[in-house]
Amino acid sequence: MSMIKACLFDLDGVVVDTAKYHYVAWKELANELGFEFTEEHNERLKGVSRMTSLDILLEIGGVELSDAEKEAMAQKKNDHYVSLISKMTPDEILPGVEAFFQTIKEAGLKIALGSASKNAPTILKQINMEHYFDAIVDGNSITNAKPDPEVFLRGAELVGVDPSECVVFEDAQAGVEAAKAGGMFCIGVGEESVLKQADFVIATFNEMSLERLSF
Repeated sequence: MSMIKACLFDLDGVVVDTAKYHYVAWKELANELGFEFTEEHNERLKGVSRMTSLDILLEIGGVELSDAEKEAMAQKKNDHYVSLISKMTPDEILPGVEAFFQTIKEAGLKIALGSASKNAPTILKQINMEHYFDAIVDGNSITNAKPDPEVFLRGAELVGVDPSECVVFEDAQAGVEAAKAGGMFCIGVGEESVLKQADFVIATFNEMSLERLSF
């Protein structure tokens, strides 16, 4: 077995797919402001902060709002998103994820979450996965967003494992950059063409095994 002692996971797009709920919430906001927001437009919002996402949305619709109005709109979007994710079920865990978590837990590896989402605790509770995690680092406990490595370095610190003995699972380019900047091995989840900097890429966790963590 390699020197790997901990696995750190991003949440959205790795453990569950909450992107669709963000899209529904943004789309509703756009409709309310009187314009159409498409899935193609939504691509521009991936991995971007809430306020920057709102700016992009307003730019698409050609709508100008005051800062106070923007705050209210961002809050409205988030409230809608939270109401959607609070209805999530364990059926929404992505393929192979839970089996892999059980495997690494039994092998004695530490498991940490490294997510920018402030709603991570709600999601983990809804999908009944919180008991797997030894540490949770989310948007409520970090100051710097990915590609800054803070979220993963904090996770490694909380589980007491050196960054060089951690593997990060990420579906976003900024997340892969954050993992590498933190000196960690990184496995991309998704498209190889997008996640070029990852050490290797899997399409789903059905491809993962303990053996593949032994480099």
